[in-house]
Amino acid sequence: MTMRRFPISTLSILLALPAALAAQGVTKAFTGATLIDGTDRAPVANATILVRDGRVVSAGPASQVTIPAGAERVSLAGKTVIPGLVNAHGHVNVPADLNTYAAYGVTTVYSLGGEPPSVFAARASQDTPSLDRARVFVSGPVLTPITPEEARTMVAGVAAEKVDMVKIRVDDNLGTTAKMTPEVYRAVIDEAQKRGLRVATHLFYLNDAKLLLEAGTDFVAHSVRDLPVDDALIAALKRRNVCVSPTLMREVSTFVYEGTPAWMSDPLFLAHANTEWITQGKDPVRQEALRNSTAAQRYKVALGVASVNLKRLSDAGVGIAMGTDTGPQGRFQGYFELMELELMVKAGLTPRQVLHAATRDAAKCMKIDAHVGTLESGKWADFVVLDADPLVDISNVRGIASVWIAGNRVAR
Repeated sequence: MTMRRFPISTLSILLALPAALAAQGVTKAFTGATLIDGTDRAPVANATILVRDGRVVSAGPASQVTIPAGAERVSLAGKTVIPGLVNAHGHVNVPADLNTYAAYGVTTVYSLGGEPPSVFAARASQDTPSLDRARVFVSGPVLTPITPEEARTMVAGVAAEKVDMVKIRVDDNLGTTAKMTPEVYRAVIDEAQKRGLRVATHLFYLNDAKLLLEAGTDFVAHSVRDLPVDDALIAALKRRNVCVSPTLMREVSTFVYEGTPAWMSDPLFLAHANTEWITQGKDPVRQEALRNSTAAQRYKVALGVASVNLKRLSDAGVGIAMGTDTGPQGRFQGYFELMELELMVKAGLTPRQVLHAATRDAAKCMKIDAHVGTLESGKWADFVVLDADPLVDISNVRGIASVWIAGNRVAR
């Protein structure tokens, strides 16, 4: 009998098949933790989360979840589990940023502009049970058209790149630059929606927010920061079911480096922070410039306005999606998201409201809730294991014992 010979490349594939097939059938049972599943259900003590092929099979009281023979068991006794955090407004500059986000429990990032091809490639490879870094959705270049014709051409360009959302800026940077005109942003929104794409808008002013909602924008990517939100804006947001991302830490980043913030010595911060940004943040010349910056002081006031507006919008039932605008220099990915949650509670929201805004509601606002945002059957097993209950004190989100994406432990 003649032995059949395979080319080396074919033989390698055949040898790898058993391991690949085994990985596809892996079942894990995470046991013993208190489960906050991201829904309106009360926390479940002594819960079991059963995961197969990276997705939740069932999650609930241990007495109601049957663990099949042969399942890998992971004890989380004494811990609290929450869904992975969803950042509805961040920026991913390189694929390595997805590891940084994940290390802090941010398991999904909606990147609103500026992603290179390597990040598009990361998005294309994330629908897998082997994933162990944050998921990403992309917007491509932030559009800056001058005319309606140019607007439509630019939208066509990003549509061809298969972006998840179109991003524009309607802001004069405190009166220092020209603002996109209504006729231009109306053309962007119209063309995007004709192509089945939603539009996220950077804005600052109350009046612009009203006009943009009238024009059909789909997502407000920053707080209104010049004036208190009024009944007319709230009614428009609710009528069109448009969510708002507060991005309070974006305002903090504009003035906090007028000195060296205390959190720069936090071991949790230092574990994954960009060291070049730390050096820049401690630069005495830069700190002095910020102390004398009119813009920095104006944004400090804007933070207060944004905080009050967040509370009013939330009380009125407007959808709130946690976002931070992290990614640009000095806006530390992952760590700033944890600080954002604390600022949202400081603004008057309850810890439960904040957790919803950072998980279930952010996923709903970004139209990805079929896959992430809660720990329910069929969704990706993306979750954070905490040492203490964040519903008691939101700062407990800092006490991260481990992070899991698709049921795989994230290297931290």
